[in-house]
Amino acid sequence: MADAHLYLHFNGNCEEAFNHYISVFGGDFQQISRYGDVPSDHPMTPEESNKIMHISLPLQKGSMLLGSDIPAAFPKAVMGNGYYISVNAASEEEAKKVYTGLTEGGRIYMPLEKTFWAPLFGMFVDKFGVQWMVSFNGTENK
Repeated sequence: MADAHLYLHFNGNCEEAFNHYISVFGGDFQQISRYGDVPSDHPMTPEESNKIMHISLPLQKGSMLLGSDIPAAFPKAVMGNGYYISVNAASEEEAKKVYTGLTEGGRIYMPLEKTFWAPLFGMFVDKFGVQWMVSFNGTENK
């Protein structure tokens, strides 16, 4: 079966967003490449050359959170409501930690609480405009 990973585009604040995500999920970045690292004949401003061309943060069970800044020559990234990143926590404690960390500065649509389908579920948009769902299904995976 093919792997599926989450890839997010940002308008110049990818590094800030991923530093926040690593503070929530932990771990280490697997790769960080900047536009200035790319051999190119196209002139770039110092600010643009420091932007993130590609960053990867391994998550649990082989999934990855990937991202980049959109170059100035491309249309701006538009965050929309047609997607959510769904995090299925391994424990109630982890669900609460991830939810608390990611909602900081964001907007809560649904608080993390018991629902008819799960012991814990919540929905929100983080301070970077990325929409998330966090859940715990009741079976601890230790």
